[in-house]
Amino acid sequence: MAAAAGGWRAGRARRRRRRRRGEEEEGEDEEEEEGGPTTEAVLRRLREARDDLLSSGFWAASAGECGDNGASEPRGCGDNGASGDNELRGMRGQWDQRAPGTALTPPPAGAVRAPLRGPAEPPARCVCYGLGRFGRCPAARYQLAFLLLLLDELRVPAARCALFDPAFSAREAAALRALGLCLLTENEVRRGPGFAGHRGHGSAVTGSAVPAQEGKHGVDGAATLFYMVHCGKALYNNLLWSNWSPAALSKLVIIGNSFRGIEERLLSRILERDYSYIAKVLKGVEEVALPSHPRYLDTFNDTSVHWFPLDKLQQLSPEVWDFVEEPMYQDCEDLEIIRKGEEPAAKS
Repeated sequence: MAAAAGGWRAGRARRRRRRRRGEEEEGEDEEEEEGGPTTEAVLRRLREARDDLLSSGFWAASAGECGDNGASEPRGCGDNGASGDNELRGMRGQWDQRAPGTALTPPPAGAVRAPLRGPAEPPARCVCYGLGRFGRCPAARYQLAFLLLLLDELRVPAARCALFDPAFSAREAAALRALGLCLLTENEVRRGPGFAGHRGHGSAVTGSAVPAQEGKHGVDGAATLFYMVHCGKALYNNLLWSNWSPAALSKLVIIGNSFRGIEERLLSRILERDYSYIAKVLKGVEEVALPSHPRYLDTFNDTSVHWFPLDKLQQLSPEVWDFVEEPMYQDCEDLEIIRKGEEPAAKS
């Protein structure tokens, strides 16, 4: 039973068939034919995913701020002025104690707070790429629930978080707006003086270049968290290229596929040819893996928090910064990004 406060309501248990992690919800195809799940249904499933992350202890281990009961204490919400604040507050509450018998391998001090231990300023805004159909896919829903907890932990207002994925349905987009988040509708590929997105009644989010599925987004001097779980290697490479200077890279925090894992899995010649900016930054990046948990092996596997200390970047050879050619991937046989003009048709 859920608490009545903060928009939570008691619910009756429902019988569900067992399914593999990441598999789409049962009966969702029929719901799509009838207009899709309602926005409230999407939000309810998201609240359930949030509860799972808390009760399992996975979030507490990721955040790394544990109290006497073994669970993190929630941060204050504050008023960020977003139209969806009330709904987002309903997603927050007292952390549950870790489930008995849960096996965790927590990183020291918590992965999501590791970048804040140094002199770098904390992120003031967030950009999320490639989340996917969170209304249908449990893995995507857990990733979104984790992002909302992360925004609260880092005190980034919902209105300062922009998301882009051409796969979002209309009802998923409505749920994101109900949470006060910013939706980007363009798959822009070039850097510019600012990016504009739409949340609520279409207010603009000021900042750097328009975020895109191609990832060519300059931070323009603002400390920015990029949430890119299980995105293609080219997306990370494009993001690095768009911020290829010590000053700009030191403003980035990236949560996504492990750069060390990419290095281990690719032949050196392929890494240097197709993803040269990942290859060149390996000596200037710090990374801490998210904890391992049996319930979320498919959802957050190979996921790390990356940041770029200015002192490490300044120790790299000057020649590293001289080559700034835009990545084109002409010889890449397995390009894992959606280019502008290749977006799928919008879904209801």
